[in-house]
Amino acid sequence: MIDLGLNLAAGRSPRFLFIGAHCDDIEIGCGGTVVELLRAYPDARVHWVVLSSGAERAKEARKAAQALLRKVADPAVEIMDFRGAYFPSEFVSLKSYFEDLKQRCAPDVIFTHARDELHQDHRVTGELTWNTWRNHLILEYEIPKYDGGLGSPNVFVRLSPTTVKRKVDLLMKCFPSQLHRQWFTASTFEGLMRLRGIECNAPSGYAEAFYSRKLVLGQG
Repeated sequence: MIDLGLNLAAGRSPRFLFIGAHCDDIEIGCGGTVVELLRAYPDARVHWVVLSSGAERAKEARKAAQALLRKVADPAVEIMDFRGAYFPSEFVSLKSYFEDLKQRCAPDVIFTHARDELHQDHRVTGELTWNTWRNHLILEYEIPKYDGGLGSPNVFVRLSPTTVKRKVDLLMKCFPSQLHRQWFTASTFEGLMRLRGIECNAPSGYAEAFYSRKLVLGQG
């Protein structure tokens, strides 16, 4: 299996946009990938968006983002307060926010929710991402949840054992408000990364996986 790199103009650092419907979604869906990307591209520019929060959860989200992005120069972190679990009825306001974000953010790669997600907030977020950015590489991450819906992703990021531990430790430490949920456990997150690691034959045995609907292969 070959690796595909980012085809950027010589000398230019990549720009990443991470979008999560809820305060722990980015960390669950692609926290390990964030670590690996920033290790590979230490000069990357990062825009980090969480769409729903509340006072307690916003504090957790900022703490997690600060931990993951501590070496990034001037990351743009936006923690919004759209009403969680009601995104379909918030669609107009969310659409306006995405259109405004498009004017302020010019990413090379976007990480967001899967457009076919069974969770309503995730699904609306994925749909709005595709409606807003039409000429970008968009990678849709996956979230284990009560609704189910895990499928067969087609893009994988191999993770080192150190990265796996860092991701799981961060989730456990930064989101205490979620520890009462029966699915929010270290074994849940490790198990999914282990499964995806098997599927892409990762040397460490661990990976995160994404859905890509459109990829353009460059010719150098």
